[in-house]
Amino acid sequence: MLSQKQSFIKGAVIISLGGFISKVLGALYRIPLTNILGGEGMGIYQMVYPLYCILLTVSASGIPTGIARLVSSGRGVGAEKQAFYLYGTVGIIGTFLMYMLSGALAKIQGEPAITLCCKLLCPSVFFVSILSVVRGYFQGRGNMYPTAITEISEQVIKVALGVTLSYIFRANLALAVASTLFAVTVSEILSTAFAAVWYFKKKGKSPLYSAPNVPVSAILKYTIPLTLTAIALPLSQLAESIIAVKLLRQISGEATALYGIYSGCAVTIINLPVSVTYGLAASSVPQISPLAEKGDFAGAKKKAFKALLITFAVSLPAALGLFALAPLATRLIFGSLEAGEKEILIKLIRILAVSSLTQSLVQTSSACLTSLGKPIRSTITQWTTAILRVVLTAVLIKYTPLSINGAAWSANCAYLVATLMNFWYIIRVNNGKGKGKADENYSDRLGGVGRRFKLEGKGSA
Repeated sequence: MLSQKQSFIKGAVIISLGGFISKVLGALYRIPLTNILGGEGMGIYQMVYPLYCILLTVSASGIPTGIARLVSSGRGVGAEKQAFYLYGTVGIIGTFLMYMLSGALAKIQGEPAITLCCKLLCPSVFFVSILSVVRGYFQGRGNMYPTAITEISEQVIKVALGVTLSYIFRANLALAVASTLFAVTVSEILSTAFAAVWYFKKKGKSPLYSAPNVPVSAILKYTIPLTLTAIALPLSQLAESIIAVKLLRQISGEATALYGIYSGCAVTIINLPVSVTYGLAASSVPQISPLAEKGDFAGAKKKAFKALLITFAVSLPAALGLFALAPLATRLIFGSLEAGEKEILIKLIRILAVSSLTQSLVQTSSACLTSLGKPIRSTITQWTTAILRVVLTAVLIKYTPLSINGAAWSANCAYLVATLMNFWYIIRVNNGKGKGKADENYSDRLGGVGRRFKLEGKGSA
């Protein structure tokens, strides 16, 4: 049954399969999209995403893992209800900010088309916030089907509508790009509606007793560090997009197209194997959290290392395959690019192949740190490496002949540093000595919620 709790491996397979199918659809989407929009259109498309991702990160990124952590611990009763109100409000604010900042971003980027693109994309910030709460609730209960199915539905709707609209408005490049981003908004609205129906159907009738609200502080304890962790990447991407394009304009008349090939084509292919290992990260949370909650850090770390080992075993062959098959992938997925652009893309994919391995390990290790009750350490890692990435991108593009390849090498360096930092933090977590003070305080707060729940409910649900 779809409502059953899955084992670690089964849950990982389900969510990984959903993520992989979603990413494959996204990659295939680039074939007709690149044919219709060209390198310049893809560059505009990618220049909109950093601001969108920043706002999306604030309003949604930490929710699935944070809510999953609370729910899986057994003490976060009703956490998702509080999260609906909290992050629904944040999502509305994010939507408003993106609308208001659209003109400023267009001016900074030197691309007027970005204004309309942002305005058509901004409503999705709110809907993704709500969708993320539902995903986190089900992940915490060990059910990965809702996440996998909604991810696939998002892509199917986006691909079908995006290709159709971009083709209809192909005579006007700015309008064609904006229409593809409007398709993203529609896909999020429909997927959120589907997830909401699933959630309320699963919840069924309200119990006779009233479960006490989980303190907002308990939710924010995990979602804020996760948000601060996740926001480092889009902020670095925004800074990178501004710096890289400005520096590339000094050496090439095709700066926007070069950035589009890098971020819209090469990164898309590299993210395919990373999406497969996302399931391992998501499935590790309900497996590790209960052990960490009880103070069994030896057992929790054992499961964390198991997840990391599986991640390595899956992503290493994928990285080698990307390096070897870069020319074939370029011809199949981005065959419409000109010969010179294809050569650039092949080189970028081969440079970035190693980061598909390190990104996967960072993704899983970050989830493990959160499950172990140490999300702040992952935050430190992400911000350190985000700053390193932006600085290296500027230096390598400006002071070396690498051009756009400098951005790829900087990404490789940043993710390698992030991997090593997270590994060190996991090894150092409590050293098997039991709970730290922060963990005890957190347990005491949630324990009080759990005790009140039992008293008011006269037993378990």
